[in-house]
Amino acid sequence: MSGPSPTDGDYLRILDPAAPGRLGRIRHVLFDFDGTISVLREGWERVMAPLMVEMICDGSPPTAEIEREVADYVDYSTGIVTIEQMQWLAEAVRRHGIARHALSAAEYKQIYVDRLMVGVQQRLDRLSPDLTGLEDLSGLQSEMMVAGARSFLAALAGRGLRLYVASGTDHPYMLNEARALGVADYFDGGLYGAIDQDEAHRKERIIQRILDEHDLHGDELLVVGDGPVEIREAVARQALALGVASDEVARSGWNPAKVTRLARAGAHVLVPDLSRGEELAAWLIG
Repeated sequence: MSGPSPTDGDYLRILDPAAPGRLGRIRHVLFDFDGTISVLREGWERVMAPLMVEMICDGSPPTAEIEREVADYVDYSTGIVTIEQMQWLAEAVRRHGIARHALSAAEYKQIYVDRLMVGVQQRLDRLSPDLTGLEDLSGLQSEMMVAGARSFLAALAGRGLRLYVASGTDHPYMLNEARALGVADYFDGGLYGAIDQDEAHRKERIIQRILDEHDLHGDELLVVGDGPVEIREAVARQALALGVASDEVARSGWNPAKVTRLARAGAHVLVPDLSRGEELAAWLIG
């Protein structure tokens, strides 16, 4: 078998020794979006964590315990729908009892989205053909994705696999960002962003629906993501789990925090990015 192997530098880390024996049967692939394909939202944690501390403390000096509690929750919840994270915040505000005026989860979410989208929109504006010109668009799109993401998608699609994307980001935003990056058309299985009142768009529901609708056994579905949520849900359903532990600022190379997070969630295999997409696809598909 050609392509990456456990001894081929440090590109591929096999955490489950049984994983290589499960390869060769993959027919469908579900991707997380932010941090796995797109880096348009790089730095979201640096917006969410301070906001949570601010809302809990309401002007009072934060304690080390509160800062640690928030940091642990943000790390654990990476990849879930935003409204669920804000429901946790609303509960934490009530539990600590410091804030004079507690808000609803929806109100906290709006504050978070407003702050986050300032930076995201600046990046999206650079991807407007009217502003950049079509000749520069492809290069700019690549600069806003994990290294090799497009080539990996193309390699999988070219082998006849059906691709899906699921995200904790609100559906309209995720769809717009996938189109801006020029990758939406790869996902012939569907693009699913978060819809606050629609449980069907949650990652665990999408994974189960793919398995059920196509009568798949675990080894026939590959889940690719940089967050613990999609990895945990894949492992719980006996699907193969590929963790992308990438440094989102550099768009490539190992992020030690993600390595720890994904290993703890049960990822079978880790890569630092998708820069060797063609080889990786060949290794996975067999």
